[in-house]
Amino acid sequence: MATIKAFQAFRPEKKITDRVAALPYDVYNREEARETALKEPLSFLNIDRPETQFPEDYDMYAPEVYAKAKDMLDSEIKDGVFVQDKKACYYLYELTMNGRAQTGIVACASIDDYIDGVIKKHENTRADKELDRIKHVDTCSAQTGPIFLAYRSDDEIEKTVRKVKENAPEADFTSEDSIRHRVWMIDSDADIDTIRSRFASIKSIYIADGHHRAASAVKVGLMRREQEKQAKGSYDKTAEYNFFLSVLFPENELMIMDYNRVVKDLNGLSDEEFLKKISTKFEVTKVGKEAFRPTAKAEFGMYLGREWYKLTAKNGSFNEKDPVAGLDVSVLQSNLLAPILGIFDPKTDKRIDFVGGIRGLKELERRCESEMKIAFSMYPTSILELFDVADAGLLMPPKSTWFEPKLRSGLFIHRF
Repeated sequence: MATIKAFQAFRPEKKITDRVAALPYDVYNREEARETALKEPLSFLNIDRPETQFPEDYDMYAPEVYAKAKDMLDSEIKDGVFVQDKKACYYLYELTMNGRAQTGIVACASIDDYIDGVIKKHENTRADKELDRIKHVDTCSAQTGPIFLAYRSDDEIEKTVRKVKENAPEADFTSEDSIRHRVWMIDSDADIDTIRSRFASIKSIYIADGHHRAASAVKVGLMRREQEKQAKGSYDKTAEYNFFLSVLFPENELMIMDYNRVVKDLNGLSDEEFLKKISTKFEVTKVGKEAFRPTAKAEFGMYLGREWYKLTAKNGSFNEKDPVAGLDVSVLQSNLLAPILGIFDPKTDKRIDFVGGIRGLKELERRCESEMKIAFSMYPTSILELFDVADAGLLMPPKSTWFEPKLRSGLFIHRF
């Protein structure tokens, strides 16, 4: 059963919330992070990516870089940029994109739930990517970017959320990408008890996005436990380092966008040879110049030679009952990308790249008319497919899901 804890968040002073809120640290490359941080001194990206405060060629993983993040955070708390709430609360965080809203509960999840499998994952993590956030979280003694968690919707939680949203929000702003962000406090003892007890009856929670942040937070918590055990002989199970900052969304409000593929070449094949080879596993229908977006599972759009095609996987080309093999990303990988284009490991192969659905199908055309040869538009993975993979203890192929809108960092800080 899930332990979801109320906490005393540090939050931006109301008048500057929109200036502080920042996209997650990992959506930027180093140059983009520097440019974005320079535009807004209060942007939380300055703290999340502290190498922006150093010369361009400075080692971004040097100890003094992480120390700078802590200094900036401490200074902004001292100066009143961030203010800590006086009571341990839950919070609501609503994001509205293109008229569609999703509302999550901001809370702290348990590292023991992560270790014990109550919080389930569907991706592996890379040690090098974890190490950066481990150093950042440990040095700052704070989690600054929330983990995006999902749960199966619950009527009592939903009822409480609706009631709280009848009040005026604590924060309400629209970011540069036209997404509206609203925040409410849940500070009523009765509402806090309802949410805590309802989550205590939920068997499984799922990491939707933020696997590396979650793994890093857990490892810092375990480090702190060991340090306290060595110093005192035991550790405090209620200490804040045993919990990590999260936003939990009901599955019925979430949208996963397509995560599309572009490939540099046809693995030595001519266009005609390639089309002939793929026709053994796919029904191939020429669409023409109009971009094709799949409307059902086992359908794919393909852009080749400035023309769009519809591909439909033939019966028997994949196992629909297997939670991983039945994913569209797996169908494309096992029937086309690997056997025909020779892309056996999409995580490391430099011939393939991935384009989030937020960029649209025109971006696939643009890439093919510059440095790529062929593109594939995907039918989005569903949140229930994600749950099925995680429940089976399996892992999704790389780049299976693209969640929008992105949670902002800096709206809530959990210190320990």
